[in-house]
Amino acid sequence: MSSQMRALVVDDDENQRTDLAEMIASFGITPLTAADGQEAIDKLDSCNVDVIVTDLMMPGMDGFGLLRHLAQHGNATPTIVITGFGSIDKAISVVHELKAFWFLEKPVQPGILHELMERAIAQNHLREETERLNRQLGYLGKLGGLVGGSPAMQQVYSAIQQAAPTTAPVLITGETGTGKELVARAIHRLSTRTSGPFVAINCAALPESLIESELFGHERGAFTGAVERRAGCFEQAQAGTLLLDEIGDMPIGTQAKLLRVLEESSVRRLGGKNQCAVDVRVVAATNRSPETSIRSQHLREDLYYRLNVFHIPLPALRDHKQDIPAIVDALIVDLNKKHTCRVTDLHPESLERLKSHHWPGNVRELRNAVERAVVLTGEGTILPQSLRLVPQAAAPRETSHTDADKILNAPVGGPIRDVEKAYIQLTLKHTKNNKRAAAKVLGMSVRTLHKRLAEFAVEEARAASAS
Repeated sequence: MSSQMRALVVDDDENQRTDLAEMIASFGITPLTAADGQEAIDKLDSCNVDVIVTDLMMPGMDGFGLLRHLAQHGNATPTIVITGFGSIDKAISVVHELKAFWFLEKPVQPGILHELMERAIAQNHLREETERLNRQLGYLGKLGGLVGGSPAMQQVYSAIQQAAPTTAPVLITGETGTGKELVARAIHRLSTRTSGPFVAINCAALPESLIESELFGHERGAFTGAVERRAGCFEQAQAGTLLLDEIGDMPIGTQAKLLRVLEESSVRRLGGKNQCAVDVRVVAATNRSPETSIRSQHLREDLYYRLNVFHIPLPALRDHKQDIPAIVDALIVDLNKKHTCRVTDLHPESLERLKSHHWPGNVRELRNAVERAVVLTGEGTILPQSLRLVPQAAAPRETSHTDADKILNAPVGGPIRDVEKAYIQLTLKHTKNNKRAAAKVLGMSVRTLHKRLAEFAVEEARAASAS
């Protein structure tokens, strides 16, 4: 516990007050003292504390009076009540009616008091952070690293605030570059696990042979190259949050093992014999429609239902372009610090170019464009010539159902796999076989696109050999 933490000890007995203060100082927390409730109020008016430890029965203003005063004046500092024999019932009523954090009987056990104070301080910091983020959200249209005051983004903020205080799994969906990891981090920051680790793993970026080791860990000698024991992501995220990004690209066999871990809250390292209990809040993300992934057998239906307790869909940037000015302002501030530049704003024509662009790569593409412009500009206003945008021809166009049938040459009601294959081939044709550009348009990683093309090639070879 940091020495910057402060606690207020309130007790009319000088010896007990001194003993408590010394005990709290041994925890690494700076103690302040008061002889009764009124002196405590006076000290609270002049300084902030992280937790209050107060006796219940005192002459003058007692613990009851102090707690009533705190409640009436909106002071939410967590309070631990110390009570003697015969006043347990009163202490319990204080916890329930006056919202004290907890109570302890005399004599106080140092270990118990220390643990209670740590929990109380952590809760107080979480409350303060939540209030700060809510103020930021109300005034600026921001939540963590997310920016935008449009109705679409307000819905995202509301979903985050509903999901964060719970322990339920969350599924975040949205195109590549919409900010799925930022949402996961905001959930973590607003949760009771904010002091724990946040661990992210991209399931699409790892070879199939390594993903289970990354997730579950391995023992020494479990496979060639395993020269020492290694904890997996679940163990690394103990008491924190684990983001499983691109869950639809996880091998089906690994998905079955993941489901078992989620159901049993325990993990066994590769090559290990014993189960290890894990306490992890899981957030999953995907840039593809989960329903489409289930139909194409890339995502287990039972795993989907296990993860989809809270669903947070993210809008594409083209669907909330009114947020572009605010997003760009925030990016300029961030990028000025990163590159030691002094860019102030956008030329009106530059802003119009950004607003008229389709943004197939969403906010990530916008950041890349603004970063290049900030570096080229150095200081002052970003002019149109400093912006380099991907030609609009690469952007997907809206079509009617009739047009889609004609273009894709796949009748309605046919296998979804045929539609997916035809659309990928059509996109590659439009991007002149530029797989990176096609992956952006399709909303998938380049690795996933290569994987799909390889699968299509195998299917065509089997069909040819069967005919």
